[in-house]
Amino acid sequence: MIGRFSKYNAFMKILLVGEYSRLHNSLKEGLTALGHEVTIIGCGDYFKNFPVDIKLNRRYTSGLAKKWKVLLFKLFKIDLTSENIKKQFFQHSEQLKGFDFVQLINESPLGIIPKFEKEVISFLAKHNKNVFLLSCGADYTSVKYAFEKKFRYSILSPLFNGKVSKTAYNPILKYLEPEYVSLHDFVFKNISGVITSDIDYHIPMKGNPLYLGLIPNPVNTDKLEYIPVPVQDKVILFHGINRSNYYKKGSDYFEEVLAMLEKNHGDKVEITTAENIPYAEYIELYNQAHIVLDQVLGMDQGYNALEAMAKGKVVFTGAEKEFTEYYNLEKTVAINALPNVEAIYNELEHLVVNSLTIPEIAKNARAFIEKEHHYIEIAKKYLKVWESAK
Repeated sequence: MIGRFSKYNAFMKILLVGEYSRLHNSLKEGLTALGHEVTIIGCGDYFKNFPVDIKLNRRYTSGLAKKWKVLLFKLFKIDLTSENIKKQFFQHSEQLKGFDFVQLINESPLGIIPKFEKEVISFLAKHNKNVFLLSCGADYTSVKYAFEKKFRYSILSPLFNGKVSKTAYNPILKYLEPEYVSLHDFVFKNISGVITSDIDYHIPMKGNPLYLGLIPNPVNTDKLEYIPVPVQDKVILFHGINRSNYYKKGSDYFEEVLAMLEKNHGDKVEITTAENIPYAEYIELYNQAHIVLDQVLGMDQGYNALEAMAKGKVVFTGAEKEFTEYYNLEKTVAINALPNVEAIYNELEHLVVNSLTIPEIAKNARAFIEKEHHYIEIAKKYLKVWESAK
């Protein structure tokens, strides 16, 4: 990069559409620290309720209203929630024009039916300078790659293993249905490029002509204080469960392992489990833990894992060889949680029995986040990629 933009002091207006796992909030914090104006519009990611600047409320989700919505959809294919979110979006239409860069969190950034997503994206492409796509969750490219069994294991493994029905996997498999394939094609015709957030999305996207590369998730280390928790009488373990993603995250492996651990080393461990709670409560619960059990079926870390690592937790998550090779890691920064109860148990038991190794891994984890995920440095990378691809 050359000229004034390379110093990141040219004022930019940026619109971030949708929110998963606080990724866009952390990116916003990095961008605003560099002097840019950033707006997030979205629904807050269901029960997690992440903050957004323009909140689109997801209605018709419980009680009689939900029953009425389901009936209307069955009879006439009318989705009241999608209709309402689209209406709310266009009520803010004047606030959603004139941005230098727009980034979609997903091919379906608002989580509404494809024909309405197309209207939203068409509007954004027409009234703003550059639209980019972020691949950081299930989408056509990553789901197709996993469905074709190109990974050693993936979030679709429970489906292949018969643990979960195809119907239960609809929120993921829907991306392979004709209307979502059409949405994928539409999005790729209206963007300047696509960025991935980690190895799980980087690998499927390689070779795509619109692919601009991997930019690691931004983590605000200024907000996430590193406070080592001394290991005293017991090793404290935390397992957060999102019931809708129970098998997809590998929570069944963790629960089986924890039961074994409590039976064999109950005097050495304290186990906290939390289920379907808002982000703020989730964070408070794991603050006192030494070890966080995050997910099994991934090559790389998701956002919850990264934030826990920043706080100095030993995290069981995706840390496959593709990840360690990409970052050229020699020290352990996270524990690779394989889809194997015995393997996870052995790793966990080793830490419980040899608890003096926990602080060293915790320090490595924090140092890794500061080096590879610092929110301001990551914001600079986004700006550079957006500017070069427009």
